[in-house]
Order: sequence, then C-alpha cells, then structure tokens
Amino acid sequence: MKDAALSREVVSNLLVLVLAATIMILNETSLSVALPSIMADFSIPATSAQWLTTGFMLTMGVVIPTTGFLLERLTTRQIFGIATGLFLAGTVVAALAPVFAILLLGRVIQAAGTALILPTLMTVAMTLVPPQRRGTVMGVISVVIAVAPALGPTVGGAILNASSWHFIFWCMVPLLVLVLAAGIKLLANVGDHRDTPLDVPSVILSALAFGGLVYALSSMEKAVEGAATLPLIVGIVGVVALVVFVRRQNRLAHENRALLDFSPFKVRNYTLAVAVMLLSFGLMLGSVTVLPIYLQSALGVSALVTGLVVMPGGLLQGVISPVVGRIFDARGPRPLLIPGSIMFAAGVWLMTLLGQDSKVWMVVGMHVLFAVGMGMMMTPLMTTALASLPNEYYGHGSAIMNTLQQLAGATGTAFLVVFLTRGTQAGQDAGMDVAAATSQGTSWAFLFAGVVSLAVVALAPLLKPVRGAKA
Repeated sequence: MKDAALSREVVSNLLVLVLAATIMILNETSLSVALPSIMADFSIPATSAQWLTTGFMLTMGVVIPTTGFLLERLTTRQIFGIATGLFLAGTVVAALAPVFAILLLGRVIQAAGTALILPTLMTVAMTLVPPQRRGTVMGVISVVIAVAPALGPTVGGAILNASSWHFIFWCMVPLLVLVLAAGIKLLANVGDHRDTPLDVPSVILSALAFGGLVYALSSMEKAVEGAATLPLIVGIVGVVALVVFVRRQNRLAHENRALLDFSPFKVRNYTLAVAVMLLSFGLMLGSVTVLPIYLQSALGVSALVTGLVVMPGGLLQGVISPVVGRIFDARGPRPLLIPGSIMFAAGVWLMTLLGQDSKVWMVVGMHVLFAVGMGMMMTPLMTTALASLPNEYYGHGSAIMNTLQQLAGATGTAFLVVFLTRGTQAGQDAGMDVAAATSQGTSWAFLFAGVVSLAVVALAPLLKPVRGAKA
C-alpha cells in the first residue's frame, strides 16, 4: 500500500475487530467485582470462585498458541465468526448458569473466543496498515488491551449496584450480536493462506506446557500455604512439556509445519520489546488485583467506589493512546518508552507508601501516574515488536506475544498476591487489625513490584526505531 491514508475497507476491518476485542476484554475483567456475590449465590469459597479468572487465563494460554497456525489455514472471516460465536455462546451459558460448574464452563468458552480475536486483530493491523501509520493504529488497539481491563471493574460495579451479576453477561449479548452482524457484512479476508497440516503432538504439548504453567503460577498462593504437591507436579510437567514443545517447533519450522514458529525471537528488537511488555503487563495485572483488596479491606470502600478509583487512569490511557501513536509514527519508540517507564515505575513505588489512613484520592493519583506510564509504553512496545518482523512472521509473532502475556499476567498476579498474603498474615500475627495488616501486605506486594519495575526502566532505552518511524 503506497499511500499512507487508510482505505474504507481497512478502517471497516479494524473497527469490527477492535469492537469485538473491546467487548471481550471488558467482560473478562468486569466480573472481578462480582466474585463476592457469586460466592454467596453458589455457597462456594474464594478458592473456587477464583477459578472464574484462573480458568479464563488457563484457556487463553492453551488456545492462543494455535492461532498462528489457524491464521495461516483459515480466512479472517472464518476466524472472526468462530471467535465471536464462541464468546456469544459462552456469554449466554454464563448468564443462564444455575450452578457454579456451568458458570465456569461459560467462562471457558468465552476465553476460547477471546484467545482467537486478539492475535487476529494484531495480524490484520500489521498486514493492512502502512508502516508510517502503524503507531496511530496500534495506539487504538492499545486502548483495547490496556483500557478495557481497567474499566471492566467500573462497569461491573455499576451493573452490580443496579442488578445481579447475571446482567454483567446479559448486557454483553446485544453488543455481541451487533458486532457479529457487522463482521458478516463488512469484514474482508486478509493475507495469504496455506493448507498446512495440523501437528497433533504439538497441540497436546502446547496445552500441557502453557496450561500447566498458568495453573501452577495461579496456584502459587496455595503452594506457599503448604498445599504444594499438585501445583508443583503440574508445574514440572508444564516446564518439561514446554522444553519438548519448543524443540519440536524449531524442527518443524524448517518444514513450514510449526504450530508456533519461534523464529521471531531471532530478531533482537522483537525479543527486547516482548520482554519489556511482559514485565510491565505482569505488574499491571498484579496491581489491579491487589488494589481492590486494599481498597475494600484496608480503606473499607464499596465495590462501586473500587471500580471508580481505577476509572480516571483507564480513561486517560484511552485519551493519550492515539496521541502516543502519532508521536511514535513521527519519533520512534524511545521518546515515549523512556519517560513512560519512569512514570510507570514511579507510580508503583508510590503505592508502597499506601497505609490504612491513606485517602482514596491518593490512590487515584498514584494509579493515574501508573496508568499513563503504561499507556505511553503499550503502543511503542506492540508496534516495535511486530514491525521488527518480516511479514510472514506477523501471525506467529502476535500469537507468541499474546500467549506469553497470559503467562506474565498469571506470574505477576501470583507473586503480588503471595507478597500481599504473606505481609497481611505477618501483620495479623503481630497483633494488627485487618485494615493495618492488609496495608502492610499491600506495601510488601508493591515493594516487590517496584523492584521489578526497575528492570522495565533499564530495558526500555535499548529498543531501536523500526521502519516507518524516525530515529
């Protein structure tokens, strides 16, 4: 495409995929504030309810590695139809769920749809958009990836304040139907396709590797408390399966038969961008898990207020993302990544100061600094990673990135929750009340996050400009 202007067809394709991804990711996080209500309705403990989140991530970790293969074998319209259909079916199942097991099944089906749509969106964007406009377009996509999770608790809290948790799902159904209809009418097929045979052993190894690792990481808190046998066994199986899986993919790549081709890691800029993205993404998901616990247990605010606390940061990310994209197109990644990483780390370190007497507005301010820093990094990282690759690696590169994001999210959440739990328990053992003990646990969690954030600051300046962006 010689002209930098985007055609109507390109805009239509991207708009449909962005809307679908927004709805899916928004629904993923909006359920978090409803977990207490679900626990009460089904008379289940927190350890069971947590599987609504863990199961979602587990399914994503299993399905996403297959998307590189699917993007080569199926058309864009076929993948979109499968993804949206699965998510719609899962949403209806979850909304109608009479027992917890059915609700969990609905979430798993939803996750399968979400896992297909994200790599498709990134691959279509990198294929259709000229290099000089990629930053702007990826800025819009980063709104979906970063802002939708941040606004999910706000939306969920508002719905829960007016009705039951069932309506968190029912509200999504008409939106999904409209997006599905728009996709059928507007979406065009993108890219070349090959009739590549499916390597069944690779699928099994992938499920064992990524599924096992996500499960083990998500169960880290139980392991710390002494129930370590099953997570340890599953984790070892996951590591062994991953080693075998990677070796098999490297061998199959020479025959163009790899389920997930790891050749993108041969590109230094891609590897660095993915590393920074994973560190920041893990800390982001871990932080948005810890903050609601702190707000409700230490400061005693409601679920609705908890959702409203993270809303300004999420909205600001949405506002700045298109601007960030345009700056990236003109100046490259470093003018955004360096100040963004510093703001991100500063926000995390400030959160170590939170205590039982902290004001809600202080939390809002810290989260805004944290969120804006994340917003300045997300677009440059995604665009730099994929734009550093040859065209034929876009599908596999985006699948790798999205798969590892699930592992990073599970890892970040697991570590921060472990530090939160250990710090809280230490405080209670020392005679503190719940509010003071939770505040101490929160400080421990963010102290760990702060140390990790220094790696983000150190690595960010190492990324190089890519084609289509100025040095």
